[in-house]
Amino acid sequence: MATRNGSKRQLAWVFDLNKCIGCQTCSVACKVLWTQEEKGAEHEWWMTVNTAPGRGTPKDWEGMGGGYEGGKLKLGHKPTAEEFGSGWTYNYDEVLRGGHGRSKHLEKVSGSKSWGMNWDEDEGGGEFPNAYFFYLPRLCNHCTDPPCVESCPTTALFKEEGSGLVLRNEDECQGNERCAQACPYKKIYFNEARGISQHCIGCFPRLEQGVAPACVRQCPGRAAFVGFLDDEGSSVHKLVEKWKVALPLHPEFGTKPNVYYVPPLSPAPLREDGSFDEGGARIPPSYLEELFGAKVHGALDVVRTELEKKRRGQDSELMDALILYRWKDALGHLDRDPGEIVWS
Repeated sequence: MATRNGSKRQLAWVFDLNKCIGCQTCSVACKVLWTQEEKGAEHEWWMTVNTAPGRGTPKDWEGMGGGYEGGKLKLGHKPTAEEFGSGWTYNYDEVLRGGHGRSKHLEKVSGSKSWGMNWDEDEGGGEFPNAYFFYLPRLCNHCTDPPCVESCPTTALFKEEGSGLVLRNEDECQGNERCAQACPYKKIYFNEARGISQHCIGCFPRLEQGVAPACVRQCPGRAAFVGFLDDEGSSVHKLVEKWKVALPLHPEFGTKPNVYYVPPLSPAPLREDGSFDEGGARIPPSYLEELFGAKVHGALDVVRTELEKKRRGQDSELMDALILYRWKDALGHLDRDPGEIVWS
């Protein structure tokens, strides 16, 4: 049965925040595949990995508004390229090819002046010796109730029937950027050179060939999963629907996002004498609740319980899935090798 937005199935992502190492491989894989060579897309990083707690990209995106309030569409702030941390260039010619290598050093000569995609990387929160941080991968959430689609004055944005992805017909985009105002996750970018908005399309051409999105397939930490939510054999279905340990980011935005996260376990804080407080949590539970809602506490309880079972030598289907002994289990039905395909 089709959902009320017209899609029959919903593709979803899960990121295990206990395994993400912040290596940016997913970000680079996406950038190289989609926006590396396109004029006007220098600041576009459809896939980003930011440090949490942190200001992220665009800077302070969590307070920019958008989404739904009381079931009604709410427009928010439209991020600027500067807030995203637009691309910048360096004086490479002068230093490397101009014969001034001993008298000049590399410096930024154009681009963003106040922010970059990861300028607060690894700063985190807390105070020594109980500082803490974790990495938070973010992409378009391909929401079940996408405010970008509702706010679009044309039919440029739509939910694709077979996958549930939010796609864009760039020929119909008028570039008025209401979609960017409506998106509370601020993952829609504006290409000044082309006069259109752009965002992650879930590597849709790859999906048509049975190939997983680049961000999932290229993850070296086996932290990313993809699959249909109604596919009971997929890891995504089990993590979200069966074990309920994967949760959406900021569910209060009201969009029913389809990117989910296994919340991070917290190391025990240190007391003044240097001993561990095994009953405490270095990452404040209140902060995790701000990100993932009240269900985060139950999800973490399940993960801890299953982890202890595994440590005792008992079987745990959940921990086996998260450990991911066979990396292709993260790909669901999208396990085809892209090297086998002749791309036109």
